[in-house]
Amino acid sequence: MKEKIEKPLWIPSEAQIKKSNLSKFKKFLKKEYNLSFSTYSELHNWSVTEIETFWESIWKYSGLIHSNPYLKVLDKRIMPGAKWFEGSKLNFAENLLRYRDDKIAIISSREDKTDVQLSYKEFYNLVSACSSGLKELGVKKGDRVAGFVTNIPEAIIAMLAATSIGAVWTSCSPDFGIQGVLDRFGQVEPKVLFAIEEYQYNGKHINCREKVEKIVSQIADIQRVILIPHYQELAQNSISKNIFNLSNSKYLYFNELLDFNSNIISFEQLPFNHPVYIMYSSGTTGLPKCMVHGAGGTLLQHFKEHALHTDLKRNDIITYYTTCGWMMWNWLVSSLQVGATVFLYDGNPVYPDNDVLWKKNEKNRISVFGTSPKYLSFFIKKNYSPKDKFDLSSLRAILSTGSPLPKDTFNWVYKNIKSDLQLSSISGGTDIVSCFMLGNPTLPVYPGEIQCAGLGMSVKAFSEKGQSVFNEKGELVCTEPFPSMPIYFWDDKDGKKYQKAYFEKFTGVWSHGDYIKIKPNGGIIVYGRSDSTLNPGGVRIGTAEIYRIVEELDEVADSIVVGKKFNGDEKIILFVVLKQRLKLNKALIDKIKMDLKKKATPRHVPSEIYKVKEIPRTISGKKVEIAVSKILNGENVENKDALANPNSLAEFYQFN
Repeated sequence: MKEKIEKPLWIPSEAQIKKSNLSKFKKFLKKEYNLSFSTYSELHNWSVTEIETFWESIWKYSGLIHSNPYLKVLDKRIMPGAKWFEGSKLNFAENLLRYRDDKIAIISSREDKTDVQLSYKEFYNLVSACSSGLKELGVKKGDRVAGFVTNIPEAIIAMLAATSIGAVWTSCSPDFGIQGVLDRFGQVEPKVLFAIEEYQYNGKHINCREKVEKIVSQIADIQRVILIPHYQELAQNSISKNIFNLSNSKYLYFNELLDFNSNIISFEQLPFNHPVYIMYSSGTTGLPKCMVHGAGGTLLQHFKEHALHTDLKRNDIITYYTTCGWMMWNWLVSSLQVGATVFLYDGNPVYPDNDVLWKKNEKNRISVFGTSPKYLSFFIKKNYSPKDKFDLSSLRAILSTGSPLPKDTFNWVYKNIKSDLQLSSISGGTDIVSCFMLGNPTLPVYPGEIQCAGLGMSVKAFSEKGQSVFNEKGELVCTEPFPSMPIYFWDDKDGKKYQKAYFEKFTGVWSHGDYIKIKPNGGIIVYGRSDSTLNPGGVRIGTAEIYRIVEELDEVADSIVVGKKFNGDEKIILFVVLKQRLKLNKALIDKIKMDLKKKATPRHVPSEIYKVKEIPRTISGKKVEIAVSKILNGENVENKDALANPNSLAEFYQFN
């Protein structure tokens, strides 16, 4: 059957293309390197062929602040083991704090409090005070500083203060269970813990003090705990110094730390690959992997994605609905490098009503709004049209990640939010703290497609035999090294865990664990995780292919699909959460099966469909297919504390 040619939902105007950072970058390449590119495809091909020159150009174009120049861009084109910009010295925090003027750096909004604003100057001074306080506590280069924190300014201040010294930042959100936190922080042995004392979510006041004390009692390496009250006025010298008694208690409050103030931060100058973040895998199949990311690679990759692919400028206000336990927090914070205003939201995105984030968009004149397919689909099923209720004239880009964005959601966005905006479905991972595929301000948007592969990212789809395939489904791989690869895994001295995670399937080629299709126009379709792939009769099916269709149905609020071993093969089992107390009767089962058969293939039709109350998800909102599959196949599920709702698993045992 001939594939339907889709019409673009949005085409940037000539004026928009001309004003874009990407067009300015092309002019820079012409001036500095005498290079000309008429299409994005040509530019991308150059960026993954001449990778040393490309990443050098990003270093120069970004104006990366450094004290020592590099001796060589890249030693060898190998994975793993590529060494970038050796000889250079820089500081991560210094690059995010390059602006120190009166422009607003942070707008902080919480469920139950008045919004707070901090200028770049005020923000710098607070980081300076916090950095001085951490030095008083004995924090030094290489120490780990952890955050058990919500999405508030104190979290960013603490991270930048730690990294200004050369300490390594790692964080979890307070909705993690105690064991989930211990499984993460317990591996990396933090010296100092920043911990939220209490917060509010969905109108409920949540006290974390007891949880914090239990965590601290079980991680002997934690020497000091900096408590962050639910709400305080951020100010230096707000509490007299005699309260800060270093010998008195392991606990002190955040504002007490700010008493040890210095107006100038002494930014520790460190190698390009000095560790800046420790990030974690979901940990649903064992202890979470601890992925260590380098400062320089994170800075260059994030600058490229913000400035060139998101077209972020100083006058923009950017937000991403996220927690500090998801990599999108780290990604969002790097917007400070561009000098944009970062809007933080702490709370339920649909409490006290469905309007809350749309109101914030209108009030704060947000220009780049980051969210998830789940959030957008919520409004589709509510027949909600934001453009009819709010002035969204400032909004020029919507970003979406966490799972593939269905075609119908693309169509809904342009019909119900705004017709003239760049809708960027983006895809990457915690593993690279960035994206493989993302948006492009100079290209059209097609329904169901990510606009392009990122510059410098040699993205291909591989068959099972390791051959590159075009316009058909294959394994997402990256065939050339890039600077934001993890520099190593924690406690993996021989590198075996790292090797197994990405290079076991195809030697010397990064295999990411997603199924994709690269279209003739350069757009990319993501089909879901390959490690939870359905394989009935030997035909590989990405779970996202089923979710796209099932969750379009008015009756279905949520779903999860897994494979169950049966007579030497595998059968597809679909679980659905229904809306408004609906019953899963024969008529609805037949409707679901018929939709899947018509819109996909007969292979996509599940053998069995069951109704459940809740779908298990990770803290960052991803469906936990592997855990459900293990239950159905009689295997043990470990580390349930990695889930946001571990009790939801109990219902699935009746189906094994």
